[in-house]
Amino acid sequence: MPNLVEVAVNAGNFQTLVKAVQAAGLEETLAGSGPLTVFAPTDEAFAKLPEGTVEGLLSDKEQLTKVLTYHVVSGKVTAADAQTLSSAKTVEGGELSIDTSDGVRVGGARVIQADIEADNGVIHVIDSVLLPG
Repeated sequence: MPNLVEVAVNAGNFQTLVKAVQAAGLEETLAGSGPLTVFAPTDEAFAKLPEGTVEGLLSDKEQLTKVLTYHVVSGKVTAADAQTLSSAKTVEGGELSIDTSDGVRVGGARVIQADIEADNGVIHVIDSVLLPG
């Protein structure tokens, strides 16, 4: 089974995310033993950011790393697990709120596809980029 990075590359709709992970030097971390849970914004989610935001992040490795690790939770959190949680601590150190009252929302972003398995964790596809507070 492919790792988290390989799953994202193979999916085809995470090109911006994969480019950002590579720019931040996080490929090895996300391909490591895990398990990790990744809330993965699609290319469309990145496109919704104000003009210049992605370029700005790609040129600021420290800020880019903060944003990317804010999308990652240690351990494997499935959609079923999320039903019992109100928040999850991110690798970045912040807390993501989890709201399951109307579908599943994480930090305000809607989960549009859940539980994509990888050999070192799980990916949940989200419709917005999460920005740490």
